[in-house]
Amino acid sequence: MFYLTALEMLELLRTRQVGAVELLRAHLRRIEEVNPRVNAIVTLAAERALAEAERADRDLARGEWRGPLHGLPVAHKDLTETAGVRTTYGSPLFADHVPPRDSLLVRRMREAGAITLGKTNTPEFGTGSHTVNELFGVTRNPYDLSRSAGGSSGGAAAALAAGMVPLADGSDMGGSLRNPASFCNVVGLRPTPGRVPAPSPTAAWFTLGVPGPMARTVTDLALLMSVISGFDAASPLSVTESGEAFAGSLETDPARLRIAWSPDLGGLPVDPETARVTALAPRVLEGLGARVEQVRLDLSDAEEAFRVYRAWYYALSYGGMPAERLGANVRWNVEQGLKVTGADLARAERLRSGLYRRMSRFFGDHDFLVAPVSQVPPFPVGEPYVSEIAGEPMPDYLAWMRSAYWVSVLHAPAISVPCGFTGDGLPVGVQIIGRPFDDLGVLRLAHVFERATGHGARRPALR
Repeated sequence: MFYLTALEMLELLRTRQVGAVELLRAHLRRIEEVNPRVNAIVTLAAERALAEAERADRDLARGEWRGPLHGLPVAHKDLTETAGVRTTYGSPLFADHVPPRDSLLVRRMREAGAITLGKTNTPEFGTGSHTVNELFGVTRNPYDLSRSAGGSSGGAAAALAAGMVPLADGSDMGGSLRNPASFCNVVGLRPTPGRVPAPSPTAAWFTLGVPGPMARTVTDLALLMSVISGFDAASPLSVTESGEAFAGSLETDPARLRIAWSPDLGGLPVDPETARVTALAPRVLEGLGARVEQVRLDLSDAEEAFRVYRAWYYALSYGGMPAERLGANVRWNVEQGLKVTGADLARAERLRSGLYRRMSRFFGDHDFLVAPVSQVPPFPVGEPYVSEIAGEPMPDYLAWMRSAYWVSVLHAPAISVPCGFTGDGLPVGVQIIGRPFDDLGVLRLAHVFERATGHGARRPALR
């Protein structure tokens, strides 16, 4: 039951072939069976979830349907605040923190009828694309427990891949929804900034970091998007459109599409196995009738823009915390941020603005850009980060994820969808990048790609 799609589970609930309590207990058994090895769920709210499932069943017995996620168990990233459920941000500073209220994203999911089952692991304050922290340890890849699940939404991706939950949320600054989705053979969407509102008391206009959905299928992900997207006045960048369109059909005719394919996003080093697997993507798209053109891009201006804005954000958000109690990665980011000058920010803004104008012209000639999500397949879980790609040394723990964080600068929606497997059976994803605000178009192309390949249906050999 736990590997049914979310839509299939909801249909069983709606027709009362399965009860919410029965569905929840099936997932709790699965968590008990596999989570000790994977370490994806770090806080379990079983008793509270059972009480909510009982209420959902009572509502169903009266013919009441609370919303599109009625009775469905979900998990929230441990950066996302949940009223009455521990939220640590992966930091010892918040080891016992229990928020008094839900974040907007959680509130929308709960109002749609979802049942909070627990919290998923993340590196400290979401810092890095490898999910490990001092509080809970490392999250392992269900397809190979010796490998990383990616990050920073690695707990969410691993929980989905292992059948612990049918839907999960995450967030993405430099690839934190896309990288773990690629590593764990699930789907993760980085929405256009503002599509899923992100109210913030300190960084309301910051657009590099966005909340977003994760699922095992694109149609399930679209269902969650229909719930969590839509206007909220507390977020000044909030898109005014409702999420209704995401609940509709994802069918599209690829024969109308002009697709740009970039195997390396403009000269980035790519692991040979990742290159081999992702090279299959343009062939699939051509087989669907799309017009595919290999392009050579220059996104290098995104490097400085991303690093300056990211550093500034870390100084703003965590600069007031005791440095000696922060992990090395967070501390380094704060230190970099405290060095940022007004001139640095001005140059970053000019670089990003110029890149946006160039990509606007690019998307006048192409409907989508397709490229590898990550430059490497899942790496050994004991390594803190990827230090070398195809013989090229990486200067720091960020550099190996340029293929994801350069895209973050574009203000564009991007989804990771399964593309295949290495010779060792490790998942590899491809990212589909659309015009700013064309999140629905990205989902539609991902849906037909997913259906044509079938790679997302391959499950890990967890017993």
